[in-house]
Amino acid sequence: MSRKPTITVAGAGVLGLTTALALADTGCAVTVFDPVGPEGNASSVAAGMLAPVFESVLAAGDDFRLLLAARDHWPGLEARLGVSIDRSGAAAVGDDAFLARTEMGIRKLGLPATQLPRRALEGLAPGLGAGFQTGVLTREDWRIEPALALAALRRAAETAGVAFQARVATGFEGAERLVIATGAARDLGVMAPMMSRLSPIKGQIVTVAAPIAGRLSLRTQGGYAVAGQGGLMLGATMEPGRDDREIDPAAVAALLAVGHSLFPGLGEAPYTAQAGVRAATPDGLPLVGRGLHPGVLLAVGARRNGWLLAPLVARIIAACVTEGEAGPYAARLDPLRFA
Repeated sequence: MSRKPTITVAGAGVLGLTTALALADTGCAVTVFDPVGPEGNASSVAAGMLAPVFESVLAAGDDFRLLLAARDHWPGLEARLGVSIDRSGAAAVGDDAFLARTEMGIRKLGLPATQLPRRALEGLAPGLGAGFQTGVLTREDWRIEPALALAALRRAAETAGVAFQARVATGFEGAERLVIATGAARDLGVMAPMMSRLSPIKGQIVTVAAPIAGRLSLRTQGGYAVAGQGGLMLGATMEPGRDDREIDPAAVAALLAVGHSLFPGLGEAPYTAQAGVRAATPDGLPLVGRGLHPGVLLAVGARRNGWLLAPLVARIIAACVTEGEAGPYAARLDPLRFA
């Protein structure tokens, strides 16, 4: 019987866990190292957006076809994990100029943009403020519940034979290969010099403990709002260059203002705030694939699209290990593209 290749995965966020699962499926002996657990991971400070359309329309520089291909890997993972993807869609609401730009952007992607009158908005997002009379809908943007999905990923990985160590990986840890999926942390940067191209981005999310009917994700000027497991999630703050996790009262106030403008009925409902730090590359796409050091692979720098990109990242890393077909987007994400 042939010996299993041994792999160390540094990081247990969504990129690390999906990659560990994919490698275990190929027959590798995988150990994941992460000292903080899911509650301390940036993947948990997220709304779980699988949103190739709005990420492409509202964030300049994103590659729509790549993001769409990544989203289309999710149904297989959904079935494997036993979690549900919310396919209700996403809608833009705001002033006329914002809606016009959004609609034009969606149509430039070759997709239909459905105009929603007030009656339709009320049905899809009950309680939406009376000032929002029209919206623009796409059904191509989905969402997954991050906390449930992280727990399901870990269970699936453990079932597949992945071992877990609650400590930092300082190197290969005795394995033949190392996958660096540590987000903004650069502890292993000496083994992957291209990680110097990563920069931190701090993001904050506010969850208002108020029941909001409807599951439609809403995008507006200044942020987004989605009905999550713990209430209404408000987010989209991005502070480049910051790597602290301190809660910023001004950012929280701005997000709460977005929430109250969308749903005036929130009133004085209690809320919680979280801050996470992600990593980003100069072109906004992650470093995925082989590094310069023999045996080192990277799965880092997904900015705020870690959830969306995770299954595609896992496929590319698994292909690098097995010498299989990495797919048409591997070159676009090659860690050496900035060399």
